Amino acid sequence: MVEKENSAMKIGNLSPNPKAKKRRKRVGRGGSSGYGGTSGRGTKGQKARSGGGVRRGFEGGQMPLQRRLPSRGFKRPVKVLEDWAVVNVGMLNRFRAQSEVGMEQFSEEGLIPRKVVKVKILGDGELKKALTVRAHKFSGSAQKKIETAGGKVEVI
Repeated sequence: MVEKENSAMKIGNLSPNPKAKKRRKRVGRGGSSGYGGTSGRGTKGQKARSGGGVRRGFEGGQMPLQRRLPSRGFKRPVKVLEDWAVVNVGMLNRFRAQSEVGMEQFSEEGLIPRKVVKVKILGDGELKKALTVRAHKFSGSAQKKIETAGGKVEVI
C-alpha cells in the first residue's frame, strides 16, 4: 500500500476557484460586449424605456386580484375613545348602606376603568341599600330604583 500525502483541508490552503468568478455585466458598451445597442432590454415596449415597467400587482389591464375578491366587514379608520362607562344599579349593592358613591369609589371597586371621564348609571338589577349616587347621567329606571331603595341621585 502506498501512503497518501496528508491532504487535510486547512484554511491556509483555500483559494477561490478562478472559473467560478463571474464578471460584472457592463451594458451599453458596444456591440462586441454582447450587451450593446439595446443593453439587454429587447426592442421597444414599456419595459425597454427608462423608468418603464409595471407596478406591483398589475395584470396587464385585467381586473386585479385584490379588486376581484369580495370585501368583507368594516374597519373604522380612527378608533374613537369611549369616554363613557356604564354601571348597573345591581352593582351598587357592594357599597355600604347610607354611603356616598361616585367616580372614585367606582374605580376603586373596579367597576369602571381609570381613564374613563363620565359614568352613566343604568337600571339593570335590584338595589337593596340606600345610597347617595353621584354620576353624570342616570337612566329613568335607575333613578327610580335608587330613590325607591331610599337613596338619592346627584347629577355631577
